[in-house]
Amino acid sequence: MTHQRRLLIQIIQNADGHVDALALWERARAQDPTLNKVTVYRTLGLLKKHGLVDELDLMHLQGEKHYYEARTIRDHLHLACIKCGRIQEFESSLFEKLKGQIERERRFHIKVVRLEAGGLCDRCQG
Repeated sequence: MTHQRRLLIQIIQNADGHVDALALWERARAQDPTLNKVTVYRTLGLLKKHGLVDELDLMHLQGEKHYYEARTIRDHLHLACIKCGRIQEFESSLFEKLKGQIERERRFHIKVVRLEAGGLCDRCQG
């Protein structure tokens, strides 16, 4: 684990929201000016491969950008406002029950869930 990889992981884990690769690189360069974009992309690929981060497209509200977040123990949904671009996370015990039902009825072991809903947030309605 190199210093630069540790730095990138720390930035992802401490981010207030979801970061894209360019934002990750810019934040990391503020602490280590020698860090290059190739290292960021390679590290993101490695972290995804090992299940430490999730890659999200968040309804492609900002074009084809992909965003990254640290993988959590509990799955959650992303609610994307198609007007202002605000992203909210939502967790529910009902979602956990639905996953259990899917696993039982289809005999399918769920490893990863990525679910996004696009609509209008409370600020943009009306």
